[in-house]
This record gives sequence, structure tokens and C-alpha cells, in this order.
Amino acid sequence: MGATATALVGFAGWFVLLSIAMAVYRVTLVLSGQKAPNSFAPNGADLAPLGQRLTRARDNCFETLPLFAALALGASIGGRLDVTDPLAMVVLYLRIGQSLVHLASTSVPAVQLRATLFFAQMGIYAWWAVHLLS
Repeated sequence: MGATATALVGFAGWFVLLSIAMAVYRVTLVLSGQKAPNSFAPNGADLAPLGQRLTRARDNCFETLPLFAALALGASIGGRLDVTDPLAMVVLYLRIGQSLVHLASTSVPAVQLRATLFFAQMGIYAWWAVHLLS
């Protein structure tokens, strides 16, 4: 499997891991009697700070996975993996880093680091799109 496919599967795997972590967190709240199973706010606003950060980290991953997948698919179908392969794993590492920072803190420096990691991903996506279209 090439770098783009590996990074895409890794991205999806990271999303699955975050989803499982969120499910375990919520099931623990239900089993301990702290929340009813049908009482969770979709955005995690009703959870403790860690639960809120976990929900947002997972949602951020979910929100950008289709973008990565579309670009990876376009590169693969178009026979242009030469465009995406060199930075595909970098995108995956940036995504994981962004999620980990999100889970760790919402302090101003953490938010700034998270934004930097996000914009680095978007910059790579934009670069890919331009080069795949040319």
C-alpha cells in the first residue's frame, strides 16, 4: 500500500479510535448512573471538559476526513499519487497531533498550536488540489 492509501487508512483508524474512546467515556457515564443513555448533547456541551474536548476532537477528525478522502481518491483515480504521496503521512501526523493537543488542553497556547496544525493540513490540501487540477 502506498503512502496516500496508508495515510487515508490511518486517518480513518484514528477516527475509529477517537470514536471508541468517546463511546467508552459515555458508556462509563451511563453505567455509573451519571447520565441517561438518551440524554447526551450531540456536541458534548453537557459533559465535563475532557468529554467536551474528546467530542470536539472526534468531530474535527470526522469533519476533515472526507476532504482527505476526496483528494486521495482523486489522486488515485487520476494516476497522480506523485502529488499526494510525499506529504500524505505528514497530514496524518498533523491530524493526530491536532487531536492530541485538543484532548490535552484548551489553553491559549494549545489552541494556537491546534490552529497551526489545522492550517498546515489545509495548506497541504490546497497545494494538492491545485497540483491535481493542473
